[in-house]
Amino acid sequence: MKISEILTENHVIPVLSAGDKQAALSQIVECIGSDLNGSGQDDAQVLNALLERERLGSTGVGEGVAIPHAKITGLSDLVACLARVPGGVEFDAIDKEPVRLIFALLVPENSAGTHLKALARISRLLKNATFRSKVLEFTEQKQIYSAVVEEDAKY
Repeated sequence: MKISEILTENHVIPVLSAGDKQAALSQIVECIGSDLNGSGQDDAQVLNALLERERLGSTGVGEGVAIPHAKITGLSDLVACLARVPGGVEFDAIDKEPVRLIFALLVPENSAGTHLKALARISRLLKNATFRSKVLEFTEQKQIYSAVVEEDAKY
């Protein structure tokens, strides 16, 4: 699985400004809401699914990265969104640092194997400090998306 199979350029948010985790997730859901048509879920239900997952434990994995994810009833394909948060947002990350990159993943309800493969791929991509720095420097949607596709092609 390649990241480009689940992330499209229009699902890259070059500058997300949010005061807290819920606001950040809400803006992400708003960005990808159009691709949830047919799932029967509205933005509020998707946001609630992400927040429920966060209640189980923060998806703030440290080093300025969060990978929120949720299973969505009625969704047929994986959908992702990458948001750059230049000022950082509190996300209850394991290292207690603000999150500056949020890579959200929505998955069909019965997709455990694919879900885990996608999470592993995203994690591998975002573990690279040089790549994270490059993405944080970019301000254009196309630049960020191209950087993701280029870096992902290395794996």
